[in-house]
Amino acid sequence: MRSASIRIRFLLMVSITLLVTACGFDNTSDKNTDTVRLVEVTHSIFYAPQYVAINKGFFKDEGIDLQLSSAFGGDKAMTALLSGHADIALSGAETAVYVSAQGAQHPVIGFAQLTQKDGSFLVSRKPVKQFDWNDLKGKELLGQRKGGMPEMVSEYVQRKNGLKPHKDLKIIQNVDFKNLGGAFASGTGDYVQLFEPIASKMEQEGTGHVVASFGKDSGNLPYTVYMSKKNYIEKHPDLVKRFTRAIHRGQRWVQSHSAEEIADVIQPDFKGTSRDILIKVIHRYKSQNTWASDPLIDRKEYQRMLQIMEQAGELPSSVPYETVIQTNIAEKVIQKEP
Repeated sequence: MRSASIRIRFLLMVSITLLVTACGFDNTSDKNTDTVRLVEVTHSIFYAPQYVAINKGFFKDEGIDLQLSSAFGGDKAMTALLSGHADIALSGAETAVYVSAQGAQHPVIGFAQLTQKDGSFLVSRKPVKQFDWNDLKGKELLGQRKGGMPEMVSEYVQRKNGLKPHKDLKIIQNVDFKNLGGAFASGTGDYVQLFEPIASKMEQEGTGHVVASFGKDSGNLPYTVYMSKKNYIEKHPDLVKRFTRAIHRGQRWVQSHSAEEIADVIQPDFKGTSRDILIKVIHRYKSQNTWASDPLIDRKEYQRMLQIMEQAGELPSSVPYETVIQTNIAEKVIQKEP
């Protein structure tokens, strides 16, 4: 049965956008710098190449004054974009599919990719020497929000390994994302699906043990991409290209530097996380090629995402790749066209 909650939220966002007059903004903070308001779905080490691009001055080199904010939710990030309170949103590509299916007044286009794999891990209460996905049979998994990409990926991986979600195992979904680690530490569930750095912190404390990677077992996806309204891209093609170029420089820098070097650059963005944990998380993400090496959004990976959404019963309609994805800007950046 398809979940109505996700689609209802996006329908509400579209309705709000029709009622809200987008705030006018001056895209120039001075004669040589353009302001870009970027909203990220959440603040996470998962987006390390972005913070590298910021802290290494790659946006400044492109004449961009980047104003970054966190929405703490894909629906909220999309609301900020649609209502005109953000110029660009970093979120899962599935949000563009939802918006397109609801017939938004201003189409949303994904133009650059940041992560190409799910960033969550399966954490066991007890150490497991040789984990097999069939170990989940008859167990309780503290999972993610119904209809969200992490949960859809989890169920995709379960099916891929011969399990029937919600039948072969119980999936607990009434715990908020921010409380998952605490709930597991308090005794809820036999396994939990966690993002970093919570998974590594639990390992350090001895309250959990990472036994599998959802990203590794699900394959490449347009997991988090940069999106904007179509009319914004058409009005500011050079600015969007410069933005993409800064991100690509961050991607290349991360590819060519060690976990220790990356940790030193992004540490100011994660003052509450120790350097040791940062290094461990970055190494884990680098080892499974979590971060895309370039901003190009792949057609086959997009189709895999639709397949995952369909299996989860969350695909409102089969939105064509060309409807929500644009590659010409990323292609020019990769080819170093002026």
